[in-house]
Amino acid sequence: MRLNKYLAQSGVASRRKADDLIAAGKVRVNGQQVTTLGVDVTADDRVEINGKPVGTVEDMVIYLIHKPSGVISAAGDPRGRKTVIDLIRDSRRLFPVGRLDRDTTGALLITNDGELTNRLTHPRFGVQKRYVADVLGRLSPEALARLDTGMTLSEGMRVRAKLRQVARRGRHTLYEIILTEGQNREVKRIFKHFGLTLLRLHRSHFAGLSADSMALGHYRRLRPKEIKALTGLAAK
Repeated sequence: MRLNKYLAQSGVASRRKADDLIAAGKVRVNGQQVTTLGVDVTADDRVEINGKPVGTVEDMVIYLIHKPSGVISAAGDPRGRKTVIDLIRDSRRLFPVGRLDRDTTGALLITNDGELTNRLTHPRFGVQKRYVADVLGRLSPEALARLDTGMTLSEGMRVRAKLRQVARRGRHTLYEIILTEGQNREVKRIFKHFGLTLLRLHRSHFAGLSADSMALGHYRRLRPKEIKALTGLAAK
């Protein structure tokens, strides 16, 4: 197995970042510094980064969790707040694929594969994310058209999103939102730009997967067929 892939599957970094670590001379194999890309290693080799041993490569695992509100999308939190990893009974080193804000609910993937995480969250792969937003107020047809073709928010962020009104209840409007890039807090920034109050945000689908059939905080391991579909998306 190539060294960069070994590091990625060990959860250390993506392959690209692993290449940077190798080129910088921070990786040793069996006590010897490695700076050449393309080196192969086996499970019997001792791999170290900055003098610290890298754990053995584990079989890839991916969980789909129905993230509840009030939980942090991170592997750990210095302030001691509950994270999505705390909800999963698995001793492996896991981390979320991307993130959902603390008050956002919905579909989130958890894995031990750094390379897959990097690809599924990189904008160039265009992985689709689908949200439902409860908003106080209503977007004009002009605003919907501008978002569909792409526009720049007042803070300078370039966004493009497909929004469809699905319900209207008094002053409340429910929108379905489809994103393929998913910049930081993008949905919240869109509604803020138009002076609307976002009351609730839920991610109904990520890469075609939905957690809505599970209770909040529950999770399941992805099936082989689902993993194959995900890796296919990340390979495009």
